[in-house]
Amino acid sequence: QVELVESGGGLVQAGGSLRLSCRASGRTIRNNGMGWFRQAPGKERKFVASINWSSDTTDYADPVKGRFTISRDNAKNTVYLLMNNLEPEDTAVYLCAVDKYGLGGQSSKNYDSWGQGTQVTVSS
Repeated sequence: QVELVESGGGLVQAGGSLRLSCRASGRTIRNNGMGWFRQAPGKERKFVASINWSSDTTDYADPVKGRFTISRDNAKNTVYLLMNNLEPEDTAVYLCAVDKYGLGGQSSKNYDSWGQGTQVTVSS
C-alpha cells in the first residue's frame, strides 16, 4: 500500500512561485502515472496536472497551462509540481494521487491513494 505525502505549500504573493513535492512511501510508484488536483473551500476537487510513468506524457488543466510544470524523479519516488506566476485563483489545497488504471485523464475517479494535501495561498 502506498502512502503519499505532499509538501511545499505556503503563502506567496501574486506572481510568485512555489514547488510542491509528493513523496511516496510503502512501495515504488515508478510504474504508475500520477496526478495533482486542487480543492478550494466549498468547491469540488479539480484536476491540475498529470504525468505518466516514464514522464513522456503530461497533461494540464487549461487554467494552469504555461504556468505549472509537473515532473517526477522515480529514483526518489517523488512527483513535483512547479507553479510559476501564481494567481489568487490558484489558492487551494493541492493533493497528489496515483493513476489507478494507468489511463491518465482528468477525472478524480481515475485516481486513488490520495495524500492529505498541502495548502497554497496566493495573496493579491
